[in-house]
Amino acid sequence: MITRKSGYLQVKQHDQAPPESLILEQSGACKLERVYTREEVQALKKEITDIYENQVPDGRNPHRPNDIDEHFRYEMLNRSQACQEAIGNERLLAVIEPLLGEDCHVIANTAWRNPANPNDPSQAWHIDAGPHIPLPEGMIWPAGIPHPIFAIGCHILLQSCGLEDGPTGIIAGSHLSGRSPPSDRLFDPELSFNGEAVSPLTGDPGDVLLFVSDVWHRRLPTGSHDQGRFFLQVHYGRRDIQQRLQTTEQTNQLSQAAIQRATSRKRKTLIGLHRPGFYDG
Repeated sequence: MITRKSGYLQVKQHDQAPPESLILEQSGACKLERVYTREEVQALKKEITDIYENQVPDGRNPHRPNDIDEHFRYEMLNRSQACQEAIGNERLLAVIEPLLGEDCHVIANTAWRNPANPNDPSQAWHIDAGPHIPLPEGMIWPAGIPHPIFAIGCHILLQSCGLEDGPTGIIAGSHLSGRSPPSDRLFDPELSFNGEAVSPLTGDPGDVLLFVSDVWHRRLPTGSHDQGRFFLQVHYGRRDIQQRLQTTEQTNQLSQAAIQRATSRKRKTLIGLHRPGFYDG
């Protein structure tokens, strides 16, 4: 747990934070029930649905098929007042701020609307960027030292998500590994870490699913009665983590002359023109 005083991060005592903050810190994920009212969920659904119907996909990933690209709409707080209000929910912030600092900010804000797709293998195991503190094989983060957290993913559920719908699955404690999931087991439903098996994050409209960026997670396979998924995704990061609401090609701090002088991929990267990846693509 951390807090910022006089410009610097300092240790915050566990008893000064909600119990969900400690669960998130130790296991890598947790659920907050009934964070948003029925009226707030309906307002979110309406504004987000209007955006899906009236604004075409961003097309940020040239390798993604058009039918998959249709599932996403980026930078939602720029497009929707309801989304901007939702990201500032006080109950939600009370849980994440002890882990990221009171000056944390939203680094990505993407709507997901996955259509029903029964019996689909869904995503591979992955982490959202990082790991922020890589560790060699065979080593694990020391139990007596709280693992620092740099970014937290958040799913604000706009419809119920059960086992049949391919919920996000996490492996508790895997963020302590300092590694990405093993490449030869990316779709393995029996993957585990340090004795912990897969845990599905299911919930009802208005619930919030939280997971740290370094925890191993994936969308689990759907069942024969999959109804699809609909949620607003928010990624919160420490003040030091760059925002990715837009790509660096869209938003940067560079002059046109500097951009034109960067003629190689390495030179573009050095001045901050990164390829879209986690969070922004």
